[in-house]
Amino acid sequence: MAQSTDCVSGTEPAEASDLDLVRLAQAGDADAFGELVERNRRAVFRAALAALGSPAEADDVAQDAFVIAYRKLGSFRGEAAFRTWILAIAWRKALDRRKSLGRWLRLTVDPYAGGESDQSTNWIEQMPESTHSQEDTVAAQQLQQTLRTLIRTLPRKLKDALLLAGSGEYTYEQIGHILGIPVGTVKWRVSEARRLLKEKMAAMGHAYEA
Repeated sequence: MAQSTDCVSGTEPAEASDLDLVRLAQAGDADAFGELVERNRRAVFRAALAALGSPAEADDVAQDAFVIAYRKLGSFRGEAAFRTWILAIAWRKALDRRKSLGRWLRLTVDPYAGGESDQSTNWIEQMPESTHSQEDTVAAQQLQQTLRTLIRTLPRKLKDALLLAGSGEYTYEQIGHILGIPVGTVKWRVSEARRLLKEKMAAMGHAYEA
């Protein structure tokens, strides 16, 4: 009796690609779409968080984006990666939500408000803090808050590109798809945002490297 090559070699079957899962989901396999959600949930959440600042708002947008993606899955043709496609949907939803003046003003006052969340940690908050003394720790926290405040003063286009790049979740190509701009423009916006922050921090007597 013949045995399969996988059985003989002891290798595991190759993991299905996102495109494979999309085709299965388009054929009615709900579990396949569930796997797509699990694979891309974090990236979608982080994109929404970069736009909105609030973990609660970002979570709502992420859920809405996957609902929309499920409804529109039949129109997905695979010209771009599924992750790129769902990120673009999430970013548009986040911008729609951000257009509400009252919400935007509230988030501008404290863009990281919205409750504690392990997933809400962002690159600014990952700046190393000294443990040498309580005074050093307080100073580091104050520096982080200063940086957050200065980021809010950046032009929105620069701020969006910087926060997406700073999250560490996306390539410049993916950010370009999310924002609808060329990769070269993404790189320039990130570089310009960092330059402006460095100048602002230096003017306040702080060293800044990003």
